[in-house]
Order: sequence, then C-alpha cells, then structure tokens
Amino acid sequence: MADLLVGHLVPFSNHVQEDASIPKIPLSRGRNSIGRNSAPSLTDKRLSRNHLSLSADASSADLVVEGSNPVVVTSGNDRKKLYHKESMTIRDGDIIELIPGQYIFQYRKLCGDSYEKSSNGEEKAEESSRKRSHQLECGENGSNLKRFKGEVEGKSDDGGGRVEAIRHFRVPKDKLPQTFRLLNVQGLPPWANTSCVSIKDVIQGDILFAVLSNYMVDLDWLIPACPTVAKIPHVLVVHGEGDGTLDYMKRKKPANWILHKPPLPISFGTHHSKAMLLVYPRGVRIIVHTANLIFVDWNNKSQGLWMQDFPWKDQSNPSKGCGFEHDLIDYLSALKWPEFSVNLPTLGTFNINPGFFKKFDYSSAAVRLIASVPGYHTGNNMKKWGHMKLRTVLQECTFDKEFRKSPLAYQFSSLGSLDEKWMAELAHSMSSGFSDDKTPLGPGEPRIIWPTVEDVRCSIEGYAAGNAVPSPAKNVDKDFLKKYWARWKASHTGRCRAMPHIKTFTRYSGQKLAWFLLTSANLSKAAWGALQKNNSQLMIRSYEDKSEESDNSESRRNKLVTLNWQGNRNTDSSSEVITLPVPYELPPQPYTTQDVPWSWDRRYTKKDVYGQVWPRQVQLYAAALQDS
Repeated sequence: MADLLVGHLVPFSNHVQEDASIPKIPLSRGRNSIGRNSAPSLTDKRLSRNHLSLSADASSADLVVEGSNPVVVTSGNDRKKLYHKESMTIRDGDIIELIPGQYIFQYRKLCGDSYEKSSNGEEKAEESSRKRSHQLECGENGSNLKRFKGEVEGKSDDGGGRVEAIRHFRVPKDKLPQTFRLLNVQGLPPWANTSCVSIKDVIQGDILFAVLSNYMVDLDWLIPACPTVAKIPHVLVVHGEGDGTLDYMKRKKPANWILHKPPLPISFGTHHSKAMLLVYPRGVRIIVHTANLIFVDWNNKSQGLWMQDFPWKDQSNPSKGCGFEHDLIDYLSALKWPEFSVNLPTLGTFNINPGFFKKFDYSSAAVRLIASVPGYHTGNNMKKWGHMKLRTVLQECTFDKEFRKSPLAYQFSSLGSLDEKWMAELAHSMSSGFSDDKTPLGPGEPRIIWPTVEDVRCSIEGYAAGNAVPSPAKNVDKDFLKKYWARWKASHTGRCRAMPHIKTFTRYSGQKLAWFLLTSANLSKAAWGALQKNNSQLMIRSYEDKSEESDNSESRRNKLVTLNWQGNRNTDSSSEVITLPVPYELPPQPYTTQDVPWSWDRRYTKKDVYGQVWPRQVQLYAAALQDS
C-alpha cells in the first residue's frame, strides 16, 4: 500500500528563495530519513547518510538529529542549533539548515483535502505546495521565512526595523582612510565580501620599496599569491619567525630582500606586529592589518585592515610633524633594523632608516597609531607604548555624553594568563576620555568576544581553525573570566563560520562607537603591558601595532557607527557619519550555560564538519619546510 504524503521539504537557495531547479523532498506519514544521497542535491560528505529523521503527521513533524554534525531550525522567533540525538517539533513554515547556513529547506505540510497517496498524488500535492508557498510568505508563518531570510542576507529584525548587511557597505575612495575593511573569505556568498579586500588589492602598483612587518611569513605562498611583491626592487621583511623557518626563508628569499628580526630583550616576547609600508613615486601607503602572511589567514578567517596613502612632503616648505608621524617614527626606531641605501628612480638615493619616513606628509592621517615595544618603560616613555599610550590618546579626546559608563568590547584570538587586577588596569585605560562637559566618561564594563567549541567545530575550517585560537585551558578556565564571555556572532557580515583572527577593541553605545581599535594585539600582558613598581614602570614583552580611530576631531567630530546603525546621516552638518564594518554584532550576547569557550589543548572527540577530531596536525605553510 502506498504511503500517505503529508508534506515536503522545499529547497531554498543561499539567497533564501525557493530553488525550483532542485526537487522537493516528499514527506510521508511516519518516519522519514533525510541524509546524503536521499535526494539528488544531497551529496556532500559532511551530511550523514541518516542525517536527520522526520516523523510527520497531518499537523507537525518531530525532527531528530541522527548524524554527528548539527542541524539548525528557525521556528517563530527562535533559531536553534540541534546536536546529535537532540530533537524538536517543527511546524508549517519552519526553516531547516542541514548544515548551518547551507542545504536550506522549508517544511511545508499539505492542507486538508490535499493529502494524497504518494504513488499517484504528486501533481495535486505540487499544486497545493505552490498555493501554500504564497500563503507562507504572506501569512503568520511567513515571519519564519522573513526572519531567516534576514539572517542569511545579513539582516535582522530586532524590533527596531530592518538592519542592512555588509552588502550595502560602499566607501568612496576619498573616504577609505576614515574606515577599515575586512579581508575576503573564500567560500562565502558574494554579498559577504562586499567592499572586502585581498592581498592583491593592498600590494599593487609601481612600488619602489616595501617594508613588510609580520609574525609569520610564508614565501612559498606570498609570492605566487601576490606576484607584484616579487617585482618590488627593494624589500625589508621585519618578522618574528623562529630559527628553522628563518633558515628556510634565507635560502628561498629573492636576492633583493633583507630579513630582520627585531631584538627581544625580555623572555617569551615576540615580534607580532602586522603592517606594510609601501613607497611609491607619489608617496607612501601605510597598512595596519591582522593577518599573518600565510594562506589560511588571507582566505579562511575573519580579518581586517586599515590603510591610507600619504604624499611626499614639499621639500621647499616641509610641514611640521603630527601625532601620527611621531607615533610611526617612534615605533620604527624601536625596530633597530640595519640601515641600508637604495636608489629610487627619478627620486635619488636614500638611506633607509626610520628618519626616511619623515619625508612624507601625514597631516591628513585619519587615525592614531598605538604601538607596543618590549622593555621596561619609565617616566615619559610609559605614555608612548601599550595600554598607557591608548590611555594618553583617549584622555586627549572629548566624546558625546552618551558614552558615559558605556560598555567595552574586547575581541581577539589568543588569551594570555590574566588576573582581575590587570583586567581592571586595562579597563581603566580603555575607559579613559571625557564627555562634552569635561567630566570623565567613567568605567565601562567589558565583554570578551570569544568563539565556543561548537563555533570552531562547525566553522569553515572545522577544528583546524582552533589552531589559530591558541589559548590553553589553564588560561581560559579561570573562574573570574566567566562573567566576561560573549558569543562570536557575525550574521550581518556572513562570518559566523569564519573564525576570527582579527583583533579589535571598542567602546560603544548601541550601534555608535566612541572609538575603535584594530590591532595585532591579543588580550595579554605581553602585548599591552603591565604596570609595575607602584605604577611607575610599564613592562611589555612583545612588538604590536594598532590603528585607533575615535569620533573626536580637531575640526569636526566624526560619528562612528556600525553596519547595523539606522540613524539619519543628514541631520547634523557639523559631523560626518563614518561606517565601520565591525564584523561581530553589538551588543555582544553573553554565553549561555551550554556554551564552552574554546581552548586548544583539550581533546574533542565529536567530529567536525570534515569528520575530524581534535587535536590534529595543521599545516600552515605552503611547503612543509622539510629541507630546513
């Protein structure tokens, strides 16, 4: 006897429209097994053969996750991730993602007289389904589709109306210095990479000389990925590589490249700064970014950069130095690279030392540089580096009164060994600044945005992404940190599954930002510095670089906002609205009791989206450096 047809799983495209090119999956009364090869469109090996079961009747269906990977269900106002053997009842119009963000189906039951035997009732069922499609879009259950559509498209409805996603982020060229941009992530839908950049977008044109500053440098990837870099006549690579990789780099580097590892006077320090200085016939391009010069960092992770071009100074009437110039020269001087000479066509011969970079006019700089250099800093030098530099810069700024006691967000990819005393010290610096009436802004409550184990397991890279979130359990599991944890949620930029290697710190009120810091610095004493000797000395172990933008300006006050801000840009001619593509959602959502923060030295046996467990070997360089 033929089974009674009671509904369908209707396929949707990634644009959240019904995909007529893919057959619907019929649902019979009773138990239905959905998985790999149960439909022509389901061939992905991340899908189990029995991925989920649906026990359907005339009014609803009971869904049970049978496979090892999670399934996401959007029902009403709730979007819930279900794991192995977890279940829920789904109803007409609910949305099912067989893999989070992929293989999207809508559950549609058939109505009243429309039930037919599956052996001969497909035509009538199809007609019923078409009618139901319109009803679901327009009726009560259409809210499921509208809400899910908003999440996939980078929009949400939180009671304040529709919020635009990164697909609407457009920046005129003359405004680029006032914002920052995210790096492209491969495999995302096109809208998620709107106005994002690749390494070829950054290193381009007739470059005469370049300084590439980074922690990890993979020459076997970098040169093929960006052929322009091989054509630059003179390149200085300031790096943090260890002896084995360094020996390999020395053998493989082009003859015109100079390698330099800055001095590390304090144990356990690193050269972690990520920046580029590209000299052109018409000026210099300064880039501060968050990606190592390796494949996975420029392709698979959430990353960001800021850059601005500056002209040569008029040598007949050279301008005075500005804050940005002093920031830059102070930092370059600390690197102590060996001076060398280069001949720049049509410009002459120059000694390449920190003083060379005084030849450019930084008066149009839209940010301040906040750097860290290793050492025991005392006196006025305390205010030049680390969180004390940030404190000093913020104390020079005036902010709108709405930022009084407003919260802070700390987002990064590695967690040091912290204590409550140092967290208060850092928050003191982060909370600096004054409101319009010259009263201090006051302390802000921080949240730490950090991926959970499930975020990593279900990410684009699976557990391999956790290799770049290298914090041990002894640092992550400290009880006092529990009140800080917040979720990595990035639906509006399409980056929920692109694990963050970007590092950002900000003070916000709603979708407005008092200031925003893009940095190579993680949350550690080594990166930011720790006060010692009754606050008379700042100890820093590592080199870091940071670009900081605030809503404060000598000529006019900029208004910094996130992509989700919905205000009117034309209400105040005395201020300019600058949109920053903050990749995560503000305010951040605190962890639930089910959320477990990722730590990389634990064993995880629940298989990831590639069927792997953790720990596992992760290759970060194009060559395995076997001959090193």
